[in-house]
Amino acid sequence: MATFILKRFLQLIPVLLGISILVFFLLHLIPGDPALTLLGQDATPEDLERLREIMGLNEPLYIQLLVFLQNLFQADLGMSIFQDTPVINLIAKHLPATLELALIALLIALIIAIPLGIVSAVKQFSWLDYCSMFFAQIGVSMPVFWMGLLLIIGFSVNLNILPSFGRGEPLFEAIGQTIQTGNFYYVMESLKHLILPAFTLGVMSAALITRMVRSAMLEVLKEDYIRTAEAKGVRGIIVIIKHAFRNALIPVVTIIGLQFGNLLGGAIVTETVFAWPGIGRLVITAISQRDFPVVQGCVLMIALIFALINLIVDILYAIINPKIQQV
Repeated sequence: MATFILKRFLQLIPVLLGISILVFFLLHLIPGDPALTLLGQDATPEDLERLREIMGLNEPLYIQLLVFLQNLFQADLGMSIFQDTPVINLIAKHLPATLELALIALLIALIIAIPLGIVSAVKQFSWLDYCSMFFAQIGVSMPVFWMGLLLIIGFSVNLNILPSFGRGEPLFEAIGQTIQTGNFYYVMESLKHLILPAFTLGVMSAALITRMVRSAMLEVLKEDYIRTAEAKGVRGIIVIIKHAFRNALIPVVTIIGLQFGNLLGGAIVTETVFAWPGIGRLVITAISQRDFPVVQGCVLMIALIFALINLIVDILYAIINPKIQQV
């Protein structure tokens, strides 16, 4: 297992290097001059040239790339042009909010999707199956921002029971305070701010995971060992959970890993709709300001998380099916 993990980990290095180079060149194709954005339209050519020299923007592109990669290997993502703050500090400040949102959204998606997918497969062509697939079709087709606005109108504007924007106290801190004081007020207040954006983000993933669980379960339920277990008198629920669902896990784990990465990307839209102070809003603000170091740092961090998720998925493959370690 250790050799398998090490081999998969080493494969991440060229992937992350390629992503870094690609992000660098794509960002420099964006129209606009950071110096002009920073100094304004009334800046003199001399002032613009002086600022470009300070920021290193007057150097050839390959020199800028080499400097960027050199700093990257030293875990230095540079300084924000507009906030005059190390990019790594900005990411450390905003990333926990995005991870919290994505994790709760994934939890909501799994709570919805796994039971629906299993029931849909076991009761194929029943009304439960049709209802599940109808939900999946709606969830896949519905834009995230539209779902968010509907929830805001319904639960914040009309019913006035949930806040429409902002983040409360971080959930894990709220849980810690609840454990210390025995008062559930802190957790409830945190969840009030979290539930709308998390549900908005999780519905689309729930729809995709439901379809994958149903498809994988239908394939497994046709296998001979399932019929053998049923013929031996094994209880139906044990056949479904222990034999069928366990052997359908590999494609399900794949889609769950991919969906978590998509949740990090989709959080950009959701965070904008709900004014959630995560890394998505930070990226949007940085793009509008042409703050290249911040955009580069945020995109690289999301890419790193996505790559680590793929590594975790590979490890789970090896745990579920030990034969994969030999590949």
